[in-house]
Amino acid sequence: MTPETKPEIDKTVRAVLGDVLALRPEQVARFTDATPLFGALPELDSMAVAGVLTELEDRLGITIEDDEVDGDMLATFGALTTFLAAKALF
Repeated sequence: MTPETKPEIDKTVRAVLGDVLALRPEQVARFTDATPLFGALPELDSMAVAGVLTELEDRLGITIEDDEVDGDMLATFGALTTFLAAKALF
């Protein structure tokens, strides 16, 4: 796997959130690093988290361990992309 750049990860996360959660493209395009996710997006409930993370693993070629998944990682769009960027480096 080649390390993904932050812009590539940002683009992938937007695509996954749009695809898995059926969000409108204009809604996903407005996401900033401070945009709250888990607890703020009704579509991103505990059941949807598994689907989002599985799709991110597939598209980014990474593995997210169960003990890495917590509220902080999913708190905001920026927290999620930062976590994934760090994972993509290893």
